[in-house]
Amino acid sequence: MTEIEQGNPHGGGVLDKGLKVGALGLASTIVIGVASTAPGYSLAASLGLVTSVAGAQAPAILWLAFIPMLFIAAGYFYLNRADPDCGTSFTWATRTLGPIPGWLTGWTIIIADLVVMPSLAQITGSYVFLLFGADGPAGNKYWTMLIGVIFILLMTLICVIGIELNAKTQVGLLAAELIILLVFSAVALYKVFNGNIAGSVHPSWSWVNPFEITSVSAFSGGLLLALFIYWGWDTAVTVNEETDDVKRTPGVAAIVSTFVLVGVYLIVSIAAQAVKGPGFLTTNSGDVLNATGTIVLGGFFEKFLIIAVLTSAAASTQTTILPAARSQLSMSVHRALPKWFGNIDPKYLTPTNATWAFGIFAAVFYAGLTLVSDDVLAASIGSVGLMIALYYGITGIITPIYYWRFVFKTPKNFLFVGLAPFIGGAILFWTFVKSTLDAFDVPTKPWFGIDSFWVMGMILLAIGIPVMVWCWSRDPEFFKRGIDPLDQRPDPDGNGPEPPPIVKGVDAAILKEG
Repeated sequence: MTEIEQGNPHGGGVLDKGLKVGALGLASTIVIGVASTAPGYSLAASLGLVTSVAGAQAPAILWLAFIPMLFIAAGYFYLNRADPDCGTSFTWATRTLGPIPGWLTGWTIIIADLVVMPSLAQITGSYVFLLFGADGPAGNKYWTMLIGVIFILLMTLICVIGIELNAKTQVGLLAAELIILLVFSAVALYKVFNGNIAGSVHPSWSWVNPFEITSVSAFSGGLLLALFIYWGWDTAVTVNEETDDVKRTPGVAAIVSTFVLVGVYLIVSIAAQAVKGPGFLTTNSGDVLNATGTIVLGGFFEKFLIIAVLTSAAASTQTTILPAARSQLSMSVHRALPKWFGNIDPKYLTPTNATWAFGIFAAVFYAGLTLVSDDVLAASIGSVGLMIALYYGITGIITPIYYWRFVFKTPKNFLFVGLAPFIGGAILFWTFVKSTLDAFDVPTKPWFGIDSFWVMGMILLAIGIPVMVWCWSRDPEFFKRGIDPLDQRPDPDGNGPEPPPIVKGVDAAILKEG
């Protein structure tokens, strides 16, 4: 079988890559979208960093960040209708802008997934020791590194075994996480309003008022960190080829996920800030939920909050490996990466080579970063924020470009296919540029006056250029294509011609092992 439409359950120009079609329903896909973002872990790792730049207006930053996330989710919804490929922004950027921007977008997604793994592993290693009351090892970077590496490899194994096991695992992890976070918030607010916590601060409307934010730099810096807190819902679209309705389920799940997240984040951030004020969160930025949980719950019940963060980190690690492996799979199938990454295990129907390659490299990267840096958490979160702003921004901008023929035909198209994704993309591009300028703003910063997180992020992105050239030299077929002709693009409702294949003449047999 040499042409991709033959036997393809998706239809049109989407290549049947050998994944398990129909394994996920809408509920399972929403769970993956929310779990990928890891509310407990994200708040534990980032809320204190947001208060450090935005002060008491951290909750305002969180709901403001929801707006571009929702707008970008609309872009994902409509682009997925045209091309439900697990490469998501890689394939969409390729179709709209050409092979070089598409390849670099795919690289950015993979690197973003890689860079976030150290912070996931560090939080996990620390909280495993805290769960058993071993405060000494919890503060030792080498012990936490050991646990973190084991944890990454274990989650990689679960991702190899299958998407259905992964989804079932996510349901239990996410349910435990959300219940515990909501209980923490309710108890915290109850104790604050009843005066049971010395030094607590009653919530104020000013906390959610964006006009109280003190400066543009505070806004952009806080927004960059908040992007990390929201990042991950797009995994619901990355597993599109494994859902029961490839053109609808992933997009709906992505949009619903953003609404669930903004509700959880507002409730928990207000409750945590009320415990001792924003300064306390900033002081304990490396361990916000443990620090506030000790005060609010104390004793035995504090362990449940630690479990919430652990389950959150476990869920997020699994759902970070998922999109990274599937991005490599898609790039391989479309001949943008070596075909080795496109091998599908005949038993588990998962991209085994890509999954193990990413998991092992992530473990090595985490260990190396731990050895050279004492602030893995901040460096990891800052760097991944830049990459999120970049590839989410690209996705938002290309949505109206891809559907240019249809944007002005109806008010619905203009608002949801044109204006909203474009505004979301523009906000994220502005955040990327402003944060880059701020990274050079203070002479006392390391790396010759430049923030280390920016240096690490840019080096990893720049490595993609020689890798792309190497891939081009090995197999130039992908890089010969142009953009999709306007008359070969479907409308935003999925009607009309199916988009042409990314690369013609792909032999589907290369996707199977054995």
